[in-house]
Amino acid sequence: MSSERSYEYIVVSRPEPSVLLVTLNRPKFLNALSSPLFKELNHALEAADKDDSVGAMVLTGSERAFAAGADIKEMKDKTYWGQINNLRKPLIAAVSGYALGGGCELALMCDIILASPTAKFGQPEINLGVIPGGGGSQRLIHAIGKSRTMELVLTGRNISAQEAAQWGMISRIVGEGEGEVVKEAVKMAKEIASKSQLAVQAGKEVVNAAYEMTLAEGLRFERRIFHGLFATNDQKEGMAAFAEKRNANFTHT
Repeated sequence: MSSERSYEYIVVSRPEPSVLLVTLNRPKFLNALSSPLFKELNHALEAADKDDSVGAMVLTGSERAFAAGADIKEMKDKTYWGQINNLRKPLIAAVSGYALGGGCELALMCDIILASPTAKFGQPEINLGVIPGGGGSQRLIHAIGKSRTMELVLTGRNISAQEAAQWGMISRIVGEGEGEVVKEAVKMAKEIASKSQLAVQAGKEVVNAAYEMTLAEGLRFERRIFHGLFATNDQKEGMAAFAEKRNANFTHT
């Protein structure tokens, strides 16, 4: 894995030709989020989003902490948080150790969350006399429902990876072992990147639309996007490959 560009607070690498891996790198502060870190993170992810050779991205921290909080007061510009929502390509969070406060919120911004057995999630802001400030309360309620979101936001307690999996907050827990969650996330990202990028980005768009639309609106939107894909070369190649019992050679056009 060779670093593509030198950053101070993140490490960027290509574990696979079609996969970008971003590792948060503030070990002394358990990868606590800051404005400079977010600037670098947004820069790296936006560059990958525009890079045709990248099909999917992975975001991770250290074994001890994905990210143990954020200095909301220091991060006055909330647009830092919103930029990740504008990515067209899938972003997978590979979480080990603490994902608390802003770290939990950052994981929730990702499209898929994989966790190691050591992962711990929580929104402890109530202990500081405030509430989540990076969208935690709003995203959690979609993921785990009102009662559980209330419990986390109002008590500030942490939950284990096992609870997060049972509650539907994460996709799954990977096997034990250092680096295992990153390995699994990269493997998943590689598989996603092997599909038609047009279809993958359309899939991400329609799933996210379900948060904003009524069911009737969402079904109409999905149908429109579905029909639109029939104008692409990838649709013709994908269906021809299926009929001919061979692997598809997608050109992302």
